[in-house]
Amino acid sequence: MGHPHDERRISAGAGDPERRLLRPHRGRRRDRALARPDRDGGRPGAEAAFRLALWLGRRLGDLLYAGLRGRRRVALENLAIAFPDQSTAARQRLCRASFRHLGMTLVESALLLVADPGIMLSRVSVDGLEHLRAAAGTPGGILLLTGHFGNWELLGLAHILAGLPLAVVVRPLDSPLLNRLAERLRARTGAELIAKRRALPAVVDALRRGRMIGILLDQNASRAEGVFVPFFGRPTSTSRSLALLSLRTGRPIVPVFIHREPDGRHRIVVEAALGPPAAGSPDAAVVELTAQCAQRTEATIRRWPEQWFWLHRRWRTRPSAS
Repeated sequence: MGHPHDERRISAGAGDPERRLLRPHRGRRRDRALARPDRDGGRPGAEAAFRLALWLGRRLGDLLYAGLRGRRRVALENLAIAFPDQSTAARQRLCRASFRHLGMTLVESALLLVADPGIMLSRVSVDGLEHLRAAAGTPGGILLLTGHFGNWELLGLAHILAGLPLAVVVRPLDSPLLNRLAERLRARTGAELIAKRRALPAVVDALRRGRMIGILLDQNASRAEGVFVPFFGRPTSTSRSLALLSLRTGRPIVPVFIHREPDGRHRIVVEAALGPPAAGSPDAAVVELTAQCAQRTEATIRRWPEQWFWLHRRWRTRPSAS
């Protein structure tokens, strides 16, 4: 399902995922970088301030790792499902690295609430814009497949990078306070927000208006809303929503993921649109498209496993015994 060398990459990197995440970046940057002439955001000391913020984020991650015992247990259970061949010690290191990455993401999100979004944009680069432009070449919007990976809130800036308007389907958070903060954060990106409940009419309307529609498809789905497709070698209930929208509207699904690079900056990778399903029946086509979505998501997670949100019970819904 993933890259043929993914298991070897994980085996080599899981021993010290923090080193892979934070080591100096020596490779040649092949992307189209935003604001390349002014990579520090245009303010003296901005890079030093970001490095301090990332250090604070890692310390916050350590506190969360120590304090959120229940979520740490969930993350370790998920890692055991995803990487059964890894040692317990390796999975624990990967778990800690994922908490540290989450801490950095939270600190960056707090900065986005108060800082000029352009400063954060100066730390983001993008590969594959040609795939978005190809999909935008026909009337109607674009369906974006993404997940809780990297600093996913920064994907709300994708419409600025692409020059295309964006709408995002969101679920209100259980905590009213956190929900208000999340709404403020997303409003800072300029993206249109669509509530997940009864979202279909609003999504169809947004597509007609030429919007890109971002949908996070990496969390557990109930039996009523999901289909079981392979994900890390296990049948996994995954929302049918993206496949249904694509089949009903004829709009392409374009995978878009963001990851943190070793120097702390961010890279958005836009992949080629998913291929049309070969299945004949509508139900089979939904399963096939959803399986493609899960496969693309898994491949990204396998490449940078410490950057996924392992704290969620992804495999909570299980196939019936019959």
